Amino acid sequence: MTQEMILANAKLILRDKVVTGSLVLRDGVIAALDTGASVPTGAVDCNGDYLAPGMIELHTDNLERHITPRPHVAWPHGPAILAHDREMAGCGITTVFDAMRVGSIPAGKGRYLKYARALSSELLDLRSRNALKVSHFLHLRAEICSETLPEELAEFTAEDRVGIVSLMDHTPGQRQFRDLDKMKAYVMGKRQMSEAEFATHLANLLDLQQRLGAAHEAAAVREGKRLGAVLASHDDTTPDQVATSARHGVAMAEFPTTIEAAAACRTQNIAIIMGAPNLVRGGSHSGNVAAHDLAAQDLLDIVSSDYVPSALLLSAVQLGNVWGDLACGIATVTANPAQAVGLSDRGILEVGKRADVMRFAIDGDIAHARQVWSLGQQVA
Repeated sequence: MTQEMILANAKLILRDKVVTGSLVLRDGVIAALDTGASVPTGAVDCNGDYLAPGMIELHTDNLERHITPRPHVAWPHGPAILAHDREMAGCGITTVFDAMRVGSIPAGKGRYLKYARALSSELLDLRSRNALKVSHFLHLRAEICSETLPEELAEFTAEDRVGIVSLMDHTPGQRQFRDLDKMKAYVMGKRQMSEAEFATHLANLLDLQQRLGAAHEAAAVREGKRLGAVLASHDDTTPDQVATSARHGVAMAEFPTTIEAAAACRTQNIAIIMGAPNLVRGGSHSGNVAAHDLAAQDLLDIVSSDYVPSALLLSAVQLGNVWGDLACGIATVTANPAQAVGLSDRGILEVGKRADVMRFAIDGDIAHARQVWSLGQQVA
């Protein structure tokens, strides 16, 4: 049976402009797009609200927050996945690449335990039973400074919907943790470490990098290609690091920490991803480059909500204001991420694309989703 819905009298955010018009959603795709403010009989009157493609989130740690709601508190994976899925839908995110760490440190005060294989299997099982409201892919965060990275990556196959493998090196003294004082405050607070325990943890990480760093980086690149995933770098700081990323075949740079690194990404045709919390807060909590500074120099392509899902829409609207072009701002969370990961069926309001649509309003300086559809079905 044909399922059809008309969303009318809306501001349609197209790829390069905003127009008043209507959408026809039919059998999971956008069947028609018309201009004008008329409201046909039986249509949903959007009363001038915005209609945009459902947002595409490439890097979120939100699922990890749900499975570990407090330090050392484990939550059942099934309910955690469903709560995360509903939160994504409610924020207007209709495609999400769930970031899961691979590579563990099994012992010690700073230990990180393995979880990605079991969690992803449960997520894919829920998907197969149509229990999820939005589209989920995997983003494997390959922790170079770990003990078990190659073994954990080897557990994944091409059937696991691994869309992204990112090369993450949290070795102290470089990239995100160039400032050891900031790292010390962050880790000691999060892990409840003493000064002596932090010193031991620091020495262990430096030893891991020296012994295993090069082999783990090569393994992550190799396994990412085996899985058919897009490769991403993480926290590039110098042009030399960007050049290494380019040699690996990296297509996206997540959260470069300096203007110099971002500029090098542009010359290497590597898409630049920055965090929505950085934009909303006006700066990086780690003391790295502010996303607004990169936006002002045309060095920002994609926004990720990172650890605050509701920040994704807020930041896209903020960028629209910075650039004086709302369509360009919204593209950082729709068309641009879709293109970066090769999803040609979504990210644009266009006839024949998936009927993943977000209706949102802007009240003062707050942008918020009112209704959300995934494959033409209302999910929020």
